[in-house]
Amino acid sequence: MTGGPGGGARNFVLVHGAWHGGWCWARVRDILTARGHRVFTPTLTGLADRSHLMSRDITLDTHIQDVANLILWEGLGDVILCGHSYAGWVISGAVERVADRVAALVYLDAYVPEDGECGRDVISERGKASIDAALKAGEPSRPAPPARHFRVNEADQDWVDGLLTPHPVGVALGPIRLSGARERIAHKTYIRTPAYPSARFDADAAKVRARPGWDFIELACGHDVMVDMPDRLADILEQVA
Repeated sequence: MTGGPGGGARNFVLVHGAWHGGWCWARVRDILTARGHRVFTPTLTGLADRSHLMSRDITLDTHIQDVANLILWEGLGDVILCGHSYAGWVISGAVERVADRVAALVYLDAYVPEDGECGRDVISERGKASIDAALKAGEPSRPAPPARHFRVNEADQDWVDGLLTPHPVGVALGPIRLSGARERIAHKTYIRTPAYPSARFDADAAKVRARPGWDFIELACGHDVMVDMPDRLADILEQVA
């Protein structure tokens, strides 16, 4: 098998956001695999097919290690590492550990955290309230909003609603530690879907557009681009590669 236009087979690691799982990448994975690429769509600890592992002990570091370990144990190199939404935190931390194996980063309507930031401090007031309610109740997770919250197209809302699972609250409680490995990756892309309102994503998009080494793409769809526009997203990922 050969890869798409401009090169051979590449290694893609696609990381889902909060409440989702590796399942959300199925369409993009199938497209890229059919084009001859190797595609990994890990589910983070405590979510979806790994929801049986939900625990108060899950932290952001747990999810960072999920991704870094996948890359290490699969022996991957020249990875195109893509993180959706919450996974902007995860891939920012993972690249600190496996920078020598990462060729490009893609932030898909995602957080671009800075050193010392904490998830709870930068999310919406609604998000903070849900975390605080879970902590007060002694719960390890907070429930998922409905698919319509993510502006998922109507035809896919029932499918997405049936697969969303609670998200561990511990991932938002501690600071991320970054030394600048992200900025040293030569190829970085930020994809924004303005139909999904987020002041933080708007701010992060503006931040990276002002920095050298970043490309910016805007798409007219909901937040779950991999569900709404899988063909377009697959094309973009190949172009990044």
